[in-house]
Amino acid sequence: MSIVIDIQNVKGEKVGDYTIDDSCLELEKGAQAVHDAVVAFLAENRAGTASTKTRAEVSGGGKKPFKQKGGGRARAGSTRGPIWRHGGIAFGPKPRDFSVKLNSKVKKLALKRSFSERLQDKSVAVVDNLALADHKTKSIATVFKALKVDDGKLLVSVKDYDENLLRATGNMGMVCALKAASVNTYHVLNADKLLFTKDALDEFVKRLA
Repeated sequence: MSIVIDIQNVKGEKVGDYTIDDSCLELEKGAQAVHDAVVAFLAENRAGTASTKTRAEVSGGGKKPFKQKGGGRARAGSTRGPIWRHGGIAFGPKPRDFSVKLNSKVKKLALKRSFSERLQDKSVAVVDNLALADHKTKSIATVFKALKVDDGKLLVSVKDYDENLLRATGNMGMVCALKAASVNTYHVLNADKLLFTKDALDEFVKRLA
């Protein structure tokens, strides 16, 4: 069954309807796909640059610290073993790639399922356009308040970036502005409210069909 959302202007007044076709909705399957997509996104964002030196990489330790026999101590060939002070690290982290591969069908299913849940929660709003006359934060904050999306984390999705919008929302810590083509499952679930321009939603829905 299709879902109809109100299209509002920047004053919060209804100016039309937006119908999301049933082919873009999924509430029965895809829970595991959503989990996998979020894990993959977070894994890809890990730097993977943590690194420690092994006994082979620590400077020094070339000389045998004491003779092999007669000292009453365990034999040692270097002062850079992991049990020595200033020695190398055993089993420490090394640079690695944490990325997880997901096929396109799983990504699409995850995005469709997560977006359908937000629609069901009535957490999605549509505005006819977000063309701002200036780049003042106060101006965009007034728009968000009129659209009733000013409480909690907000994802603002546009078709193409607008300089005024980026500068106006740049110092709003709870607002994330993204192109519709870049919105993924994590972004959809991480925000409390989703605000799409009509053009951005057209672009986003094409990815779900």
